[in-house]
Amino acid sequence: MFSQILRCVAVVATGLCLSSQSMAAGILRYATIGEPPSLDIQMSTATIVATIGEHMFETLYAFDSKYKPQPFLATGEKVEDGGKKLVISLRQDVKFHNGQEMTAADVVASLNRWGEFGARGSLLMKKTTSLTATGKYEITLVLSEPNGAWKNLLAYPEGGPVIYPAAIAGAAGNKPIEPKDYIGTGPYKFGEWRPNRYIELSRFDGYARLGNPGDGYAGARVANFDTIRFVPVPDVGTRVSGVQAGDYEYAEFISGDLYDTLKSNPAINVHRNGAPLFGLFFMNSQSGILKENFALRRAIQTAFKEEQALSVSFGPKALWEADGSIYPKGNPWHTQAGVNNYNVGNATKAKQMAKDAGYDGAPIRLLVSTNYQAHFDQATVFTKQLADAVINVQMMVVDWATLLKMRGQGDQWDIFVTHHGFVPDPLLITFMNDSYPGWWKTPEKAKLTATFTGTADPAERLKIWAELQALIYEQVPAIKVGDAYSYDIAAKKLKGMGDSTVLWPHFWNVSY
Repeated sequence: MFSQILRCVAVVATGLCLSSQSMAAGILRYATIGEPPSLDIQMSTATIVATIGEHMFETLYAFDSKYKPQPFLATGEKVEDGGKKLVISLRQDVKFHNGQEMTAADVVASLNRWGEFGARGSLLMKKTTSLTATGKYEITLVLSEPNGAWKNLLAYPEGGPVIYPAAIAGAAGNKPIEPKDYIGTGPYKFGEWRPNRYIELSRFDGYARLGNPGDGYAGARVANFDTIRFVPVPDVGTRVSGVQAGDYEYAEFISGDLYDTLKSNPAINVHRNGAPLFGLFFMNSQSGILKENFALRRAIQTAFKEEQALSVSFGPKALWEADGSIYPKGNPWHTQAGVNNYNVGNATKAKQMAKDAGYDGAPIRLLVSTNYQAHFDQATVFTKQLADAVINVQMMVVDWATLLKMRGQGDQWDIFVTHHGFVPDPLLITFMNDSYPGWWKTPEKAKLTATFTGTADPAERLKIWAELQALIYEQVPAIKVGDAYSYDIAAKKLKGMGDSTVLWPHFWNVSY
C-alpha cells in the first residue's frame, strides 16, 4: 500500500497520473476522436477504422518504413504473362482468432468480397479474369491487363484486402461484418464494444508472427499489452488533459495551437506523423448544384486562400505547408501540373467565374464535423472566403459518425470535408475510386486511369499522373487544402513508438 502511495506521489509530481491497474494489467488506453461506424476494414476508408482494425486484421503484403510492400501473410509471388498473371504463395500455420488455419480458400473469399464491395477493391479486381486457389497455400490472380500498382493495393489496409475466414467473408456480402465476426489473424483479437464508452482488444496468444524484425508495418508484430482500449473522446482538450492526468496513455489528432506547449512538456512525447496528411473538400459529382458544373467548382477553388485555412487549423508553420501538388515535395510523385490554380484567394475573380457558371446564389451545403477540429476550422475560413465572393455556403455541422453515413447519401450534401493520409501510390487516393463518395467518374478520368494502371513503367506512370493531377484541377472532384503534419501525444512510459508514425499509429512492438 505504501509503495502505491509513493508511486502516485511521483507521478502526480510529473503531471502524469497513471492508475496502478493500468500499470499492473498491461492495459493501453487510447483516446480517439470518436467512434468508428464499424471495424470492417474492407468497407471503410475512415482512418479510425484502420487504426483500430489493423491490430486484428492483416494483409498479404505490408509496407515497411520506406513504404515498400513486403510479403506478410504471403511469402512471395511469381509474375507471369507480362504482368497479367500473379501467383502468390501463402504462409503456413497462420491461425485465425477462432483457431482455424488460414488457407487459400480464405484468401480467395476475402479478395472476392473486397473486389465486389470493398472501398478500394475495384481498383484491382474490376480487371480480374479469374481468382482461384491453385493449392492449399497458393492463389492465382489473372488480370485482363497489367496493373502496375497491384502490390501496393494488396498491402494497403485502409479500405483494403484484409483476410477474413472464408465463411465470414462469403456470408457478409455488402453488409458490414458484425462485431461477433471480427475474426482476423492479427496480434490482437476483438474483445468487446461498449458504445460511446470503449472498444477493447485483447492479446491473441495463438498469433503466428514473422521472424524478421519489425519495420514499419512489415516484419514481426509482438503484442506486449494484455489489452488495448480505444476510448472515444471527441473534445481535443479532454484528450490532452486525459493523457496529462493518466487517464490515457495515447491520444490522437491534437490541435496545432497546443504543439509548442506540449513539445516542451517533459512528461509527454509528441509523435508527428511521418508523412503529411492533406485536407480535402469533396464535390458532389452525383447530384446537386455542383454535379458536372466544373466551372462553378473552379470558381469555388479560385475563392480559396488555402494558406489562411492552414494557419488557422494547424497553427505553427512547422506543422503545415501550402503546396497544391497532391504529393509533397521530395516525393517522386510530386508535380506542379495544375497548381497555378491553388491558393489563389481572389474573391472578385471567383464571383465573376461563379456568375459565368450560371450560379444564382442558391445555397451550397457544406457537410463538416467538429470531431476533427481542423476540418471545422478550415470550413469556417473557406465559408467566409466564399461569402466574400458572394457564393452562399451553408455549413451542416454533425459528429464524425453521422458524417460518415451522410456522405454516402448523395442528396444530403454538396461539399463534404475530410482528410487523406499519405499513400504510396496515387491509385490509392480515394477520389481515384469511382465509387467513393463524391463519385468522380468522367470519360477523361477513365481514359487516363486505364493508361496509368496498365503500365508498370515508372517514367510512364509519372507522366500520366501529372496529366491526372492537371485534370483534377480542371474538373475539381475535390480541393486539396495543403500538406499538414498531424501529431499525437503519448505518456512518456510508452517505449518503441519512435519519433513519428509511418501511416497510422500501431501498438505491436510497443511496451511500457
